[in-house]
Amino acid sequence: MKQIHTQFHLAIPVTDLEASRQFYRDVLGGHEGRSTDNFIDFNFYGHHLVLHIAPASYDRTPAMFESKFHNEKVIVPHFGLNLDRQTWGDMAERIKTQNYPFFDPPHVRMAGMPGEHATMFVVDPSGNALEFKAFKNHDEVFSKIFDPMTKDLSSLETVVADASYQA
Repeated sequence: MKQIHTQFHLAIPVTDLEASRQFYRDVLGGHEGRSTDNFIDFNFYGHHLVLHIAPASYDRTPAMFESKFHNEKVIVPHFGLNLDRQTWGDMAERIKTQNYPFFDPPHVRMAGMPGEHATMFVVDPSGNALEFKAFKNHDEVFSKIFDPMTKDLSSLETVVADASYQA
């Protein structure tokens, strides 16, 4: 069977190409690829991120809002990455060391529940919001752990046991 290499591609507007280059390369750890006066390609942890300089007439007023997520608020829209714990910790330390402000500082979300993860939000120099996560158990990223009737969380063990019982 032919193996398909899947890579996410995202192109975002930036208002200052040099400040964005420094942020994505030096603060977040991206690896710069091709660039011109109008764009910069980054290998962003295996994904293809392109920063395009926005024209002066670009209205950067984002239609951002806060959404509830497990008794916390998250900023929407945003993009980000699910990282391993070591990479996430290294990134958090780089952000702190370079005195770049957190929009939402590093903390653990959903502690003790399926889907527990460390998270942090930053906003780039052009106003794009980013979230970085490190799951305690990466296999729980896409797990269906909600009771469809009550919307209560169930443990993965319960979900697996229920699936085994129904089979």
